[in-house]
Amino acid sequence: MTRRALAASVAVTALTALTLTGCVAKADLAQAIGVDITDDGCAVAVDTAPAGAVTFALENNGTEVNEFEILADDKLRIVGEKENVTPGQQVDFTAQLEPGTYYTACKFQQVGAPVGLAEFTVTGEASTVSSGEQELSDQAVTEYLAYVRSQTSELLPLVQEFADAYKAGDDETARSLFAAARVPYERIEPTAEAFGDLDPKIDFREVDAVADGLEWTGFHRTEKDLWAPQPGDLNSDGQDALKGWAPSTPEERTAYAEGLVADVTELHELVTDESFSVGLADISNGAIALLDEVASGKITGEEDWWSGTDLSDFAANVQGAGVAFGAVRPLAESKGDEGTELAAEIDEQFAALEAELAKYGSLEEGFVNYSELTDADKKALSDQVNALAEPLSQLTATVLGV
Repeated sequence: MTRRALAASVAVTALTALTLTGCVAKADLAQAIGVDITDDGCAVAVDTAPAGAVTFALENNGTEVNEFEILADDKLRIVGEKENVTPGQQVDFTAQLEPGTYYTACKFQQVGAPVGLAEFTVTGEASTVSSGEQELSDQAVTEYLAYVRSQTSELLPLVQEFADAYKAGDDETARSLFAAARVPYERIEPTAEAFGDLDPKIDFREVDAVADGLEWTGFHRTEKDLWAPQPGDLNSDGQDALKGWAPSTPEERTAYAEGLVADVTELHELVTDESFSVGLADISNGAIALLDEVASGKITGEEDWWSGTDLSDFAANVQGAGVAFGAVRPLAESKGDEGTELAAEIDEQFAALEAELAKYGSLEEGFVNYSELTDADKKALSDQVNALAEPLSQLTATVLGV
């Protein structure tokens, strides 16, 4: 998805009020929208429905477990999902949908990218029934939790493909996969950081690992192998890049590759566990933390020091922040004029940052190497990050009513 689409999505004043049910009464079945789920398809019988309770009659005609998703117009934020639809199963799923543009999709084996993504339009008038704060709070948590789980499901196969190429010594392929493999992780990085040593093992830079006395593993250990430094090159901390480092042996590459996959698998298992949840502060503070990630590592070019793919991480952080903001936005707006004005200001600054980033590429087509940016380019990006960070920093207090 384009970041311009994300900017548009966070400008929507109210996306959904979601109700999930396993089954509906027999009287409702005649109005249900059929969904034919296969291993490589997700065919929804119609592409529009009136606002309100929309029921989908799911039938898995494939060979493996699948899930059905309703995504917001940014194609990232999940506003409804029915998991664990087994082969041969027929089950109904109901979502309370406000007018707007959505996307339907399935997820084969409940991992990887969405399958059969298709636009779905909800028509009519927005609900005039005001939701209480608890309902809005529950909705925000439901949406964001589904999003985090979706991103880890997409992350796993991307990392596996990257790790396989790196382990096999196919450096050209591995380099081409590196940036894309990191995107789902960068979108939800604050969540990963909540699990003790998982983030250090997956995403620490060399200077971070050395400073904390840890074994250096993960994405950035493989990155240095793939874009190996030459004599005279310096690390991001200004030290000799070859000091205390040597290209990994085939055996070491195998260990690093398998370790990265194991750590990402553990992350996926943790966030998909039924006991895992997030709070409102986790969501709003996560949006703030993602902007902090941009300011502290991506703007300086220190994150992907060897590959120069910092702008890809930058864009993913911004997307993740936008989704987190979108989840709590209705609650912020329920606080009155102050919350509504704050949301509008955040929208405006997200759009401006998206436009600034678009000058250098996209996640779909790729970004220019960070080394190609001038100091003036970096300053313009930094200024816009700061312009967004200022109103975003007020989000948690507004949402929590502090």
